[in-house]
Amino acid sequence: MLNPLRHSSLRSFHNGPMRLVALAGIVLAALLLTPSLPVAQQKPLHLNPVIAKLAEGKTVYGLNTGDLSLVYAREVARAPVDFIYADLEHNPLDFPALHMFLMGMTDKATILKKGNLQPNVALFARFPPEADQSQWVVKQALDIGLHGVIFNGVDTREQALFAVKTMRYPQLKGSKIYQPAGIRGAGPANATWLWGISGDEYERHADLWPLNPEGDLLAMLMIESVEGLENLDAIASTPGVGALFLGVGNDLTHSMGVRPGSPEVEAGFQKVLSACKAHKIACAITANTANDLAKRVKEGWNIIRSTVPVITAGRALLGER
Repeated sequence: MLNPLRHSSLRSFHNGPMRLVALAGIVLAALLLTPSLPVAQQKPLHLNPVIAKLAEGKTVYGLNTGDLSLVYAREVARAPVDFIYADLEHNPLDFPALHMFLMGMTDKATILKKGNLQPNVALFARFPPEADQSQWVVKQALDIGLHGVIFNGVDTREQALFAVKTMRYPQLKGSKIYQPAGIRGAGPANATWLWGISGDEYERHADLWPLNPEGDLLAMLMIESVEGLENLDAIASTPGVGALFLGVGNDLTHSMGVRPGSPEVEAGFQKVLSACKAHKIACAITANTANDLAKRVKEGWNIIRSTVPVITAGRALLGER
């Protein structure tokens, strides 16, 4: 026997305006019956894939390059890594090429597959050290759309604090994270285009993690001298610093006056790692072999720079997919 109420609803579909009323009721009922998380419980999406993984306690892997060609940009966009950084310290400071490289990394197929605007591979850059004059360099890099900056030769807390300030916008009155006071100028048209979001949304994402848990920019400071090692706690505790980074250690060995591989160098590496753990920030290092990569990950380093073959082999040793 046909349910009278249901029969009435079916007939209303054939009665002009009543059809729209019935349809609206059905849609509303479906929405009310569909389980969903409250907005406050929904996890915000990090548009920086490196930060997304670090926030979950995962290790991230990446490359460095001086090749800013479009051909390599396309290759990198689908490489089995989480980031690449452009070395513009030991290579020409070429902002137009850096801009084109980031545009070349834009992979629409990946966006369609993932269903969101988070790229698979983040782009960072490392620039010539210019002390207080580096403000314009950082602004140019971030306005292009980079996900973070690597600061060379940071030796003091004052240098670390300045680096952080150059990456932050001045905060609104009443902001819960007002300090350190940012000095970045507003006008990120290229960044909003490449990130695929509005200006207001970009400003919400364009803050430093982990200082701002919703931030998508990463400030990585390179420790490359004896003075930097002596000031590790002061540097690592600077609000806004996201990671300490050791390269291959050439500058550090020169500063120590010893040869690569000397016990003093490894002791310095471990001192950096301890400071990162103590202040709950990420710690980055270069690994040249699969065994070295596996060793560093087990020690607690969670940002590893290497090559694709070494990363692939090293992750296999660790049992990672």
